[in-house]
Amino acid sequence: MEFNPFVKKYSKNVKRVALVYPNRYVGGISNLGMQYIYFAINELEGLICERFYADVFDGFRSLESGTPLNKFDLALFSLQYELDYFKAVEIAKKFSGLKIAGGPCVMINPLPIKKYFDAFFIGECEDYIQEIVKAKRIEDLEGIPGIYTGKEDKVKRIHSELGKHIEREIIGDGAYGRCFLLEIGRGCIRKCRFCVVRQIYSPPRWRKIEDLPEVKYVEKVAIIAPSPTDHPQFKEIVERYTSLGFQVSPSSIRADAVDEELLEILSRTSNSLTLAPETASEKLSEILQKNISFEDIISVAEMSKGRFEKIKLYYMIGLPGESFEDVLQILDQAEKVKKIVGRVEISVNPLIPKPHTPMQWLPFGGKVELRDGIDELRKKMKLIKKECRKRGIELQMESLKEFEVQAVLSRGEEDVSKIFERQKIDFEKYLGAIEIENTLPWDFIDHGYSKERLKKEYEKIWEILNSEAGNIK
Repeated sequence: MEFNPFVKKYSKNVKRVALVYPNRYVGGISNLGMQYIYFAINELEGLICERFYADVFDGFRSLESGTPLNKFDLALFSLQYELDYFKAVEIAKKFSGLKIAGGPCVMINPLPIKKYFDAFFIGECEDYIQEIVKAKRIEDLEGIPGIYTGKEDKVKRIHSELGKHIEREIIGDGAYGRCFLLEIGRGCIRKCRFCVVRQIYSPPRWRKIEDLPEVKYVEKVAIIAPSPTDHPQFKEIVERYTSLGFQVSPSSIRADAVDEELLEILSRTSNSLTLAPETASEKLSEILQKNISFEDIISVAEMSKGRFEKIKLYYMIGLPGESFEDVLQILDQAEKVKKIVGRVEISVNPLIPKPHTPMQWLPFGGKVELRDGIDELRKKMKLIKKECRKRGIELQMESLKEFEVQAVLSRGEEDVSKIFERQKIDFEKYLGAIEIENTLPWDFIDHGYSKERLKKEYEKIWEILNSEAGNIK
């Protein structure tokens, strides 16, 4: 059951807008961007917005009224994950009205799905939603900042200022449970080489405490930001809501930003803690520029003893220069945390060399020879599964093929659309290393960063690797 949806009845001469999340309801209701767009449209005269989820009427009828998608005039798609493309394309192909897609995947590279949509919005749409929903034809969208129809040589990504937080949200059973989603920041001050957030959500912005809302009707607040603990007033925010009796759950916290005081505050309302070390190897941490040490994680575990029942750790494999010994360090670190806290769960995923990052030129799997990298990844995943069973470590790990598909969809050009028609495509073309001087498919998107800076950071990776090789010799 939902609480607080916008009740607006359809009448003649009202324009219908479909808001499509091509994945499960549990993820869509936890997406704050979807919440904002939904309320922003429904507050406008002459418009009604209803939601579509992949697991509600198979994505072809609205949640609110069960109205078929083709009764709507305009469809706005939110694309959060590359694997959502398959359902998004299925829905888009059956919709005859104007189709516009946005979300982080679109901001990274919309080319693989370009043929299925009339336009894309590159960036954060808060300031332009009213202009977008007025459009009746593709031509009406041309000239709106952030809009890409395929005719533009370049498109500049749009970012919004963070002002007052929305006061009203739909409360449903989402990924964080029944809670109020509290966005405290966008962008990231960190310089992790694998992460696209720094580029596509720059500049880093923090919401002021006085701009945060009064929360009602729920017991839990989920704090949303790429790196919540980097907010200069993070402790005060957590303390504010815990003191009011709310359970507070940050999306994740940085191990080097943790102290006894913060853990004491968090432990009052939660029995688990989530950290993202990405690797347990000092060498690989330097390559990723994550700057979280093995000892940082153990230190947090020791401070967490008696406060939390479980710690969840996120890791990546398939990194350049990674050995089987580096992979075993992940298991060693997780096992040490388990001995201290009692329960540990690890999530292990292969690195996807994302566009707009210093790692975008790398091959999938981290090896110069693509097949070698993929074969080694398969062996590493098998080793992790075996060791987790032996050491009593809870493991979350998807299939290798899923990550190959994600990599192709994030790095692909328009010809990748064949995959949605069940035609064969050349996976190796998009999984292999990219020459650093090549023009990249996504170069037409202006995120405001210097490509030369990314090249220098990419070259730094190889400097570190060559230095390590010299040390071994």
